[in-house]
Amino acid sequence: MHLIPRPARLTTTPGVWRLTQATGLVAGAGAGEAAELLRELIGGPAGSKLLPATEPGPDTIRLRVDPQLAEEAYRLSVSAAGVVLTGGRRGLPLAVQTLRQLLPPDIFAGGRPARAEWPVPHVEIEDAPRFGWRGVLLDVARHWYPVEFLHRLVDLAALHKLNRLHLHLTDDQGWRMEIERYPRLTEVGAWRAETMLGHYTEGRYDGIPHGGHYTKRELRGLVAHARARGVTIVPEIDMPGHMRAAIAAYPELGDDPDRALPVATAWGVHEQVLRLSEETLEFCRNVLEEVLEVFPGEWIHLGGDECPTKEWEQSPWTRARVRELGLPGVDALQGWFTARMAAFLAGHGRRLIGWDEIIQGGLPPGAIVMSWQSEQGGVDAARAGHEAVMCPHTPTYFDHYQADPAREPLAIGGLTTLEDVYAYRPVPAGLDDDDAERILGTQAQLWSEYLPTPAHVEYMTFPRLCALAEVAWGTAGEYPEFAARLLGHRERLDHLGVAYRRPVEAEAGR
Repeated sequence: MHLIPRPARLTTTPGVWRLTQATGLVAGAGAGEAAELLRELIGGPAGSKLLPATEPGPDTIRLRVDPQLAEEAYRLSVSAAGVVLTGGRRGLPLAVQTLRQLLPPDIFAGGRPARAEWPVPHVEIEDAPRFGWRGVLLDVARHWYPVEFLHRLVDLAALHKLNRLHLHLTDDQGWRMEIERYPRLTEVGAWRAETMLGHYTEGRYDGIPHGGHYTKRELRGLVAHARARGVTIVPEIDMPGHMRAAIAAYPELGDDPDRALPVATAWGVHEQVLRLSEETLEFCRNVLEEVLEVFPGEWIHLGGDECPTKEWEQSPWTRARVRELGLPGVDALQGWFTARMAAFLAGHGRRLIGWDEIIQGGLPPGAIVMSWQSEQGGVDAARAGHEAVMCPHTPTYFDHYQADPAREPLAIGGLTTLEDVYAYRPVPAGLDDDDAERILGTQAQLWSEYLPTPAHVEYMTFPRLCALAEVAWGTAGEYPEFAARLLGHRERLDHLGVAYRRPVEAEAGR
């Protein structure tokens, strides 16, 4: 059946059930949104309206919520008696995706294939994920993509039972979210004069302005689209480093308020960071208030990575500020800032999540660490009683090469093969049971310096994301068996028009 990710428990029995134009839909209490999703993803492409039915029977699909099940657990039964999808509070969208994969692959085609009946094998599935955090990050700051592509990425993530889309919305090279109180963030900060060509070490540029941003209305629409599919959008506003675009828009945020800086055009880490005055803290809180209005999820990502201290060390104002705050030195300033932002978010019922550099200076209560430099940050966080998401650059950075660089499109470097991804396990050896429970899961990172188009993003994402989805689900096993299922799953990706890389390993069945 080529299901990806592989279910935890699956039993087949002889026989086939058929979806037809006469098939009805019975939706129990709390299942209305899942019923609409099923009509959209299955009913429409199959040419069946899936009209409401009053009683379950051989020609119905029944949806029911069972509060006794774990939040994302589900059961799927296909038999001569009909189809029954039972889910925990967030389990039904996952069950819908499994039923979709049980149908013939052309259910994924854009038009309506000429079928009067759609066969589904008799099967019993009991399934639940091992990890609650199963995600993918898309960097829209280095390259802006149309909002329609963000919707498509949500759809593709949901197909593979991922439940987080982490949007890296701001960086030195671009600010992508509308903030009504600070219009220059998008009028100025969303545009750079040109973009680097080739590898950043070559120092070449195209001379073409690049930019764009997302309105609050567009982002609210994305949040709603994702929620219906069981996906939470996690916004990232990177601070106090990686803020060159914001400083270009509002110079008073930087160390030298009289200095006019453009939005950065070069990749890499830039020295300009926030001047941590009370006015700057108020700016950050005001920005976050508007972020909270748009993104209702529990987690707000504040970056915190790669924050140079050179300007702080050389600034008489900042050194005086450090003394005023009673801090031991400028190295303690980022921790002080992070604690203030965490307290602000906590006051609004949200939690701060940041890259593993936020460990420096001590983690605020409730903060979650996203461990990227290695797994050590996540291990340290877990042992200190904090939750962590494991996303070490090897093997979860999908901007790395997938094979021999001589035969692949330009990438930032590194090598992460499909097999490397499938071999990853998010819980490091050596953690005791309590600490291991604090590892929430994992996610893929798509940093976009070398991903200029949606098609390029898809090429670098798939099929590696198929592998990571199964790792995050907790059912990854032997690679050859996965590779064989992936060959069948590729038919679905073909019908969806995904510009994936055709992996030699999978094609060879190795």
